[in-house]
Amino acid sequence: MPHRTILRAMFVITIAALFAVACPAAGPAAERISLFDGKSFAGWEGNLKMFRIEDGAIVGGQLKEKIPNNEFLCTKKEYGDFELRVKFKVIGEGVNAGVQFRTKRIPDHHEVIGYQADIGQKYWGALYDESRRKKMLAQPTPEVLAKAAKPNDWNEYVIRAEGNRLQLWLNGVQTVDYTELDPGIERRGVIAVQIHGGPPSEAWYKDIEIEELAPRSREPIGK
Repeated sequence: MPHRTILRAMFVITIAALFAVACPAAGPAAERISLFDGKSFAGWEGNLKMFRIEDGAIVGGQLKEKIPNNEFLCTKKEYGDFELRVKFKVIGEGVNAGVQFRTKRIPDHHEVIGYQADIGQKYWGALYDESRRKKMLAQPTPEVLAKAAKPNDWNEYVIRAEGNRLQLWLNGVQTVDYTELDPGIERRGVIAVQIHGGPPSEAWYKDIEIEELAPRSREPIGK
């Protein structure tokens, strides 16, 4: 083999080896699992007088009578860092609902405490702090919301919680990118679906899937 050809071959092999070291093969993709089997409340707990299963969906609320107070159906398992996907629709005048995450039950009470991806009224796509700071932490502009929400149809939330960064997408449109600056806020808890107390209404939830992420260390405040 000519000397020049040998040098060229060695150069190619060296570059390939360096690239392999710099760009290691990706590990196996994290498994996305279903939290709801479409037919039972296995893995969930809550007031089953206010939740039922219909057409493969969890249905909270009722259309014949007022909803006496907020009700939450919660997973029995807690989650920390994850990406959650939930399809939902809401029915009724003045309906309000939401998907809770990094949430805890308040003992001997119907309420919970934690983050909520809000649903309904003017709160679509917003991040609310349920029973803790009791305020909107972040929400989309009316222009973004107009592109994202489908009030009379099925919608999908993608909720990504990774370290102190919380992100929401509504029907593929990002509505929230929030950084939690309080180091004392809980970073682990249950997932829950809500029907808000108020007028007769229903919130339907289905295709609830989660992919757990490797936990991130606590970032310095402001990062």
